[in-house]
Amino acid sequence: MNYNVKKMICAALGLLMWTLPVIADNPPDEGMWLPLLIDRLNYVDMQKMGLHLTAEELYNINHSSLKDAIVGLSANGGGQGFFCTGEVVSGQGLIFTNHHCGFNAVQSHSTTEHDYLTNGFWAMNKSEELPNEKMCASFLVRVENVTDSIIPFLPDTLKEADRQAKIRSISNKIKKKAEEDGKYDAAVQSFFSGNEYYLFVYKTYRDVRLVGAPPSSIGKFGGDTDNWMWPRHTGDFTIFRIYSDSTGNPAKYSKNNVPFKASYHLPISLKGIKKNDFAMIWGYPARTSRYLTSYGIEYNLAVQYPTLITLYGKNLEVMKARMDVDKAVKIEYAGNYAQTANTWKNYIGQSKMLKRNHVEDKKKDIETAFIAWYRKDPARQKKYGHVLDDLKQAYAALIKVAVPMYYSSMGASALDILQIAGKASAIEEAYANTGFGTACDLQ
Repeated sequence: MNYNVKKMICAALGLLMWTLPVIADNPPDEGMWLPLLIDRLNYVDMQKMGLHLTAEELYNINHSSLKDAIVGLSANGGGQGFFCTGEVVSGQGLIFTNHHCGFNAVQSHSTTEHDYLTNGFWAMNKSEELPNEKMCASFLVRVENVTDSIIPFLPDTLKEADRQAKIRSISNKIKKKAEEDGKYDAAVQSFFSGNEYYLFVYKTYRDVRLVGAPPSSIGKFGGDTDNWMWPRHTGDFTIFRIYSDSTGNPAKYSKNNVPFKASYHLPISLKGIKKNDFAMIWGYPARTSRYLTSYGIEYNLAVQYPTLITLYGKNLEVMKARMDVDKAVKIEYAGNYAQTANTWKNYIGQSKMLKRNHVEDKKKDIETAFIAWYRKDPARQKKYGHVLDDLKQAYAALIKVAVPMYYSSMGASALDILQIAGKASAIEEAYANTGFGTACDLQ
């Protein structure tokens, strides 16, 4: 495959969207694009920006393509969602991801005697690579639009709870069929606020080993102050290797497994880049809230974000006070602290940019145009005329209970003792459901 890597920097580690073409002199195109739609919606514009690849070289379900070099990292496989993206960069299954994406894996192998978080870790040969029981790497096999298999079965008369139950029921059937008795992982995801549904099918490898990570002084250089800021001068990477059985298929960890040979891996160019070179980011993002109304933006800025920033900030203070005086505690809580700090800083940045970019006012302009649109037609007026008022009232009701709800939720998730109690409660419930009584009967 003729990939012009000089024109395309694919091994980007800050993966926010499926694709994001950028020209140096112009702002980025913010399109969040699905791979199967690139040829129809975006390819011509991407060529004008400097893309030298064909649409088939980007995404092809029958032949190797760029999608075969990009992996979603998860704890339970592709059907459960991904916490990060990785890129295959060698024929020996070597993958790169962000430093924070490998942070928990590095932490799990760290002790006070071998503090890999502080000092870094480097396997000098494959026998020194460390297995990670709770890490999977999933390759995208295909994407299918299954909207027509779901939407026609959701009449407007359904109550919301019934609607969601129907969506789950249909999605589970689609998912089960696509998984082919465990050969693949699958997930049905909603897009455009439930107006479209897509099936994602993955092949998941469950033997992923730690190869290398820089010390935190490099991997987290700048700390929380620099996080979510650009430009950022940090060695933001961790290296893993995917293993398979001798036939190239997924297998649980075994010393007999061999480095996985992906059907395609990203070539690395040492020629550097120049002004106006094409850049594209391809990965597994989380979710967006691009369709929030002005009431949603107002709620976020006035209630949700300030409350969460305060709660996460206090949580960080409590953890840091203990971590600073006990190295074992510092290692044990390093992952929780990093994840909390990442979210905390993200909310701070979102608040700042929503205000700077006057997003609430822009949403109001869209809503004004929406009102003018439905007022032109009596049928549209009847169907949509109440929508904005309903949303306004719903947010007004939510504001009354939101703060105590966030405090309760944060307490349950942040306090270890409550998590342990929650697990005990689940065990008691499971025992009770066996028909042998309650857990108390064991005494």
